[in-house]
Amino acid sequence: MSGESCRHAPAADTATTAAASSGGPEIDVNGDESPVRCPYCDRPFRRARLESLHRGLEHPERLSDRERAAVERAVRDERAELRRVRIYALGVLVALYFGLLIIAAFVV
Repeated sequence: MSGESCRHAPAADTATTAAASSGGPEIDVNGDESPVRCPYCDRPFRRARLESLHRGLEHPERLSDRERAAVERAVRDERAELRRVRIYALGVLVALYFGLLIIAAFVV
């Protein structure tokens, strides 16, 4: 095997090349769906929820009442998801602590 074959980059598909040539960030989405784009700055996002959060943070003065409600719903969903992750992490830490405590009790 020659050393030159490792130097060649794989061919990029046209969607990735177009995003890279336009100067915007590359977004990899599943299947044939196109990324959701911010109507104000044209930034791509994988999910509509992420785009709503972006609009609430970066363009709050330009939001209509309907968009503001979508942002509030996305923030509420995000907080609930973060709360679940924190509770799960706390449970793992407590289980790890008591597991190590029991192991230390048997070893000592």
